[in-house]
Amino acid sequence: MARPLRIEYAGAVYHVMARGNQGRPIFADDQDRLRFLDTLGEACRKTGWHIDACVLMGNHYHLLVETPAGNLVAGMKWLQGTYTQRYNGRHKVFGHLFQGRYKAVVIDGSSPGYFEVVGTYIHLNPARARLIRAGEEPLKRYRWSSYPWYLTRADRGPQWLRRARVLEGLGLKEENGKRYERYIESRILELGLKQGRRDLEEKWKALRRGWYLGEAGFFEQLKDRLGKIVSGRKRESHSGGARRAHGESAAQELLADGLTALKMVRADLLKLPKGAPEKVVLAWWLRERTTVSLGWVGQALSMGHYTRVTQAVSRMNRKPSRNLKTLKRQLLKMEGQNAGKQ
Repeated sequence: MARPLRIEYAGAVYHVMARGNQGRPIFADDQDRLRFLDTLGEACRKTGWHIDACVLMGNHYHLLVETPAGNLVAGMKWLQGTYTQRYNGRHKVFGHLFQGRYKAVVIDGSSPGYFEVVGTYIHLNPARARLIRAGEEPLKRYRWSSYPWYLTRADRGPQWLRRARVLEGLGLKEENGKRYERYIESRILELGLKQGRRDLEEKWKALRRGWYLGEAGFFEQLKDRLGKIVSGRKRESHSGGARRAHGESAAQELLADGLTALKMVRADLLKLPKGAPEKVVLAWWLRERTTVSLGWVGQALSMGHYTRVTQAVSRMNRKPSRNLKTLKRQLLKMEGQNAGKQ
């Protein structure tokens, strides 16, 4: 069976949903859920994603994700692969955790109204699944959703969460948490009525069964993009080559910045030993902030076998030496200066 093409472009917005393999749970307990959220945060730092809404259910999860760099596939590969490794390592199991490919519905990001539709659908999932007692307890009692963060101050949620566009679809601002809560609770009451539930399900039909959500003009834009992807190209041209090139280009820019921060040039990498502190900290830097492979990092830094990169990252994350901490501070200082210029 042919795998559907992924439409990727700078600024694309998606409703992403992934299920556990054979419908099995992907979270055994709250520690797993916290680990998934931590991994999601790492993915956002690496890719530049923004998450507008999310919910973790028993055997699946939902995300409303914006991709400023047009890198959904690379980011999802890292997110699900890394979480699977961490889950399997913790529970001493092996094999696939997720079922086949994740579903990604492209959303018309030019209209705040579609952010509201998808955000409401995601936030109401625990109520639709009867994980709360509708009418007896508020939805915010369900912890594993972005919804409770919508009801707090903007500085209380994670850095990767962006609430403004979902709220804008309702004519609200980030300080209007109470009004958003009233809106969501009224939708929960609708779910309890046969006609109300039918109306909401009809509103969500395209989101649940289709491959895009938007008006006719947006559909025409997507058709043009699809045509450019498949027209006159081999299968490999849409199976990851361009996306890998994009990720490697970003990594090259990051490496150049890192070398500048350490007062080095590329030629210096060839002169240094494979396990030199400068290479260790740069390997950590590239793996922490990009989705390029271990092999790519090893080759770019002249470190030899990719396992040296794995060891370098582990060393930085566990117990870096004083010298490594100093080099890391230089990179972080440079990063802060670059962020201030944007």
